[in-house]
Amino acid sequence: MSAADREVILEANDLTREFDGVTVLDRFNFKLHKGEVLGLLGANGAGKTTAMNMLLGLTTPTSGAIRAFGMDFVKHRLEVLKRANFSSAYTSLPSNLLVWQNLTVFAKIYGVPNVKQKITELLELFEIADLRKRVTGQLSAGESTRLNLCKALLNDPELLLLDEPTASLDPDIADKVRKTIRKVQKERGISILYTSHLMKDIEEVCDRVIFLHKGKIVAEGTPEEIVKKSDAASLEEVFIKIARSGEVEAAPASN
Repeated sequence: MSAADREVILEANDLTREFDGVTVLDRFNFKLHKGEVLGLLGANGAGKTTAMNMLLGLTTPTSGAIRAFGMDFVKHRLEVLKRANFSSAYTSLPSNLLVWQNLTVFAKIYGVPNVKQKITELLELFEIADLRKRVTGQLSAGESTRLNLCKALLNDPELLLLDEPTASLDPDIADKVRKTIRKVQKERGISILYTSHLMKDIEEVCDRVIFLHKGKIVAEGTPEEIVKKSDAASLEEVFIKIARSGEVEAAPASN
């Protein structure tokens, strides 16, 4: 069964957001299918963060609608969020708590059974079991990122939103994290919306990608399809082309 034939887990319909008369996201439409990893790409200011914030219920759309698990997000926000989770390299957990205390608090919020066992499994999965009794505020950026990923998987989410999850990691740990995310995603059939400026992440993890430029979708497809369509050498080259010109397709050959 192709992704297009699978259940739609998350979708946006004409999602628009304006700030002080400036449109930062313009009639954004997409569908994330069950078990799919969808990359949301674009340069700084393209509208990714605004889209993520609306999909998390942190920002109210100017117009348009969001549906998750077949439900209207506004009407069923708590029900949706119980089945979802989020991680970002740019958010921090309470700094004064120990690592295990932070995870315990969030586990209780989500009603996670067998809390101690779950925390141990996740800390081992991301190779930070030795940090269990460390003060969270004393962790390095890379350690904090992996702790956030542990938090994001506590409730065995069906929907996961990941905002640049490898941004602060060295190449070795980033590679391990990418492989771990993909392994867990495939085993559990998690649907993931994934943002990153690292094209290696996108090529290794994402099934399909959407490029945003100035709040509008300018390209959509598999990484291979977009590279081929743009006549570029790599996805990174496509990213640079879109960031600079907003265009993806190769210019027609002159006679």
